[in-house]
Amino acid sequence: MSQVRDLLVDTLQDLLHAETQLTGALPKMAEAANDPKLRQAFEKHLSQTQDQVERLRKVFELLGEQAEAKPCKAMMGLIEEGQECIEEGEGKEPLSADLALISAAQKVEHYEIASYGTARSLARQLGEIESARLLSHTLGEEESTDFLLTSIADPLLQQATLDDLGGDVNLEAVEKPSPSKRKPTAKAKG
Repeated sequence: MSQVRDLLVDTLQDLLHAETQLTGALPKMAEAANDPKLRQAFEKHLSQTQDQVERLRKVFELLGEQAEAKPCKAMMGLIEEGQECIEEGEGKEPLSADLALISAAQKVEHYEIASYGTARSLARQLGEIESARLLSHTLGEEESTDFLLTSIADPLLQQATLDDLGGDVNLEAVEKPSPSKRKPTAKAKG
């Protein structure tokens, strides 16, 4: 079990660095966002991320470990991608720039969801119930943020599709094949 505990601590150190980096990146993403809902989502998640850092510190305390961050190379890369989206977005239409920001942000959320899910499972395996509860709380926030980003992206994507198609299109007809183009189904013999 000591190797499982070592893996948990290693994962938490990685997450602590990741979340700390994210507190520096989210204000830049919020500032770059054109859509007010997207800007608000980034600002809200900044506040959540600051709380998540404190929650991680509490988990370290519960485990009797020092809250030391270990460089998270994955988050460094994801944040670098986000920065590129911000820079490239300056020359794009606002809609495209926001969609690129959402894509970058969702990559971050998916990384965090995977990491917090792993950490929660390891804590449960070790019988660290309070730590698992705290990690589960953060996991829920990350999943909610991912869902929120999708709910912002979907209308933007529909608008982008309409713009690409000339704006005067029945979107449902584009997304669903007409009955005449569906494959015929075999009738049951009876």
